[in-house]
Amino acid sequence: MLDYAAFPDQRQNKIRQRLKDEGRVICTALAREMAVSEHTIRRDLNELVQEGVCRRVHGGAVNILEESGSFEQRTGQNQAEKINIAQKCVTLIKENGCVFIDSGSTNLEIARYLPNDFVITAVTNSPSIALELMKKPQCEVILIGGKLNSQIGASVDSAALRQINSIHFDQCFLGGCALDPQIGITIFDYEEAEFKKVLIEQSNQIIMGVTMDKLPGVARYAIADCDQLSVLVMDKRTPVDVTTLFDGSSVRILLTD
Repeated sequence: MLDYAAFPDQRQNKIRQRLKDEGRVICTALAREMAVSEHTIRRDLNELVQEGVCRRVHGGAVNILEESGSFEQRTGQNQAEKINIAQKCVTLIKENGCVFIDSGSTNLEIARYLPNDFVITAVTNSPSIALELMKKPQCEVILIGGKLNSQIGASVDSAALRQINSIHFDQCFLGGCALDPQIGITIFDYEEAEFKKVLIEQSNQIIMGVTMDKLPGVARYAIADCDQLSVLVMDKRTPVDVTTLFDGSSVRILLTD
């Protein structure tokens, strides 16, 4: 067995790999596994924080995710998982309401799987989502305009902010880049973060469908705490040790069928 106390590089490489594989590490568990002190593990984590590998949280650290490409590139990733999550999200939509469908590849699938006979007003800042909603004959579609951000495939500038400030939403299907039970919802774009904060304020119910690659993890800009979410929809294959991380939160957890 490797003497991790004598080889700090190998110790930190193991921590890096654990963060990549599981998204989060716990100091006490790592110390016990590698037969070193918790002080040693905390020192390792502080060095990894300085390298930009992770962010410290109470009792451990969480992985800092990398941007996963443009909106167009993301639409082809984890497609089956996104469809399953979207189909579960659709069951939560209330007819005759005003629903905001935020930009994002999972939310694009929500628009695609919305039943044709649903009578709702659907608002979105994503032209791709608006095009899918226009195929639904009973759906009134409102497209939030402004300068398009090609990276996220939507409008999130000051013009878009002014428009959503004048609408109250019964439900919002929120998009995000990363989710952690302690840190909350985070994304990579500052302007988009400010847009989503206002969107949350304007919505009665916040629903988020999240794929396993975003759990747990952290991006650059914070949007909201987990307690601000009403419902969190995850794939049924999400590991139990990940879903139980949210046990202390008020958010309702739904798994796909």
